[in-house]
Amino acid sequence: MTSQTIDLHSAITALSCALDLVGYDEIKHGKRVAIMAFHIANHLGWPYDECLSIMHSGMLHDCGVAQMQERHNILNALEWAGAEAHAIRGAQYLQQCPPLTQFAEEVRYHHTRWEQLLTLPVSDRVRLRANLLFLVDRVDMLLVPYLNTERVLTACTDILAQLQDCAATLFSPHLLDALTVVGKSEAFWLAMEPDYLDEDLRSLGKDVAPVSLDFQAQRELARLFSRVVDAKSHYTELHSERVAAIARQLAQDFGIAGAELEQVEIAGLLHDLGKLRVSENIIDKPGKLTPDERASMQRHSYDTYRILQRVFSQSKIPIWAGFHHENLRGEGYPFKTASASQDLECRIITVADIFQALIQTRPYRRSMPLPEALQELERRVAAGELDAEVVERLKLNAESYYRLANG
Repeated sequence: MTSQTIDLHSAITALSCALDLVGYDEIKHGKRVAIMAFHIANHLGWPYDECLSIMHSGMLHDCGVAQMQERHNILNALEWAGAEAHAIRGAQYLQQCPPLTQFAEEVRYHHTRWEQLLTLPVSDRVRLRANLLFLVDRVDMLLVPYLNTERVLTACTDILAQLQDCAATLFSPHLLDALTVVGKSEAFWLAMEPDYLDEDLRSLGKDVAPVSLDFQAQRELARLFSRVVDAKSHYTELHSERVAAIARQLAQDFGIAGAELEQVEIAGLLHDLGKLRVSENIIDKPGKLTPDERASMQRHSYDTYRILQRVFSQSKIPIWAGFHHENLRGEGYPFKTASASQDLECRIITVADIFQALIQTRPYRRSMPLPEALQELERRVAAGELDAEVVERLKLNAESYYRLANG
């Protein structure tokens, strides 16, 4: 299998950026949690690698959040019923992703009270790391109303006092004492401003060594992203995985092999990453979209392209994934790219995406039987939108592709 050197810090940062799109009124929550956790760990004298590790865990801690209501809950109460659901889901995603498995257990317990953690059969390390994530996560919830203003310097005293009231119940007294010390510095709070936050993350990222991942590990990393996206709606469950399977088989039918074939599959898994910005109310809407709703939907492929550039800048994965709503007439979105500028791989992923969506039940229509779906593909070929040769290859093994589309 093909191995590739990946900047894991950039990959984790990109996932954090994607998660920011969920409930995007309050972006960079994961990054603020990450930087606060880093500074507290550093103050406590943790080994530097552990400080960097808890920073990455902070960026990943909400990877189980896909719906905007969940994000609303996270940013509006210290505790709420059902808080553990996204923690459990996130831990499951991370456990299935070998490059990030190390973070699964602490993410699982990042909304668990300290007094309860003391009774659970987890290591002292996981207990402390999970509670540090919980603590700074709640700091950020209290901080949100004052972000990007000098009022943060007058509010921080009340924030610290409110959290001290939760010592030994919600939070470790040891961690609260460390927060109180680092929180005496104005710089700790002012560093949460977006520009400074990004600068600090870039600087700290230079201390993280790149890792070599084989294709299986790269695919599992991509699957982590895709699981978060597909969890937004039960209508799109496993859509990305099935698009990836169809695209891979089509690419093989065209003789594509090796690293290029693997990248087609990864692009298929990641093609809808930008949909994390789109409200589930739009994704699940049974009727016609308004112009504003359609605009929200249409930007997702551009967001996909930009996020993937941060991870796969040396490959064509961002282009192949980000072009999946282009058409051969140059009337698609977001780049209005005509056929001459579209790689075969782009055309393959476009057909795979449309075919799987036609087979899958959506809120605005039923699942199409295979003959009807093929007729729709042919209609789009006749209209000059889809590549005729790609559609013909799919039709040659239509039953096989239909099974892939249904999982």
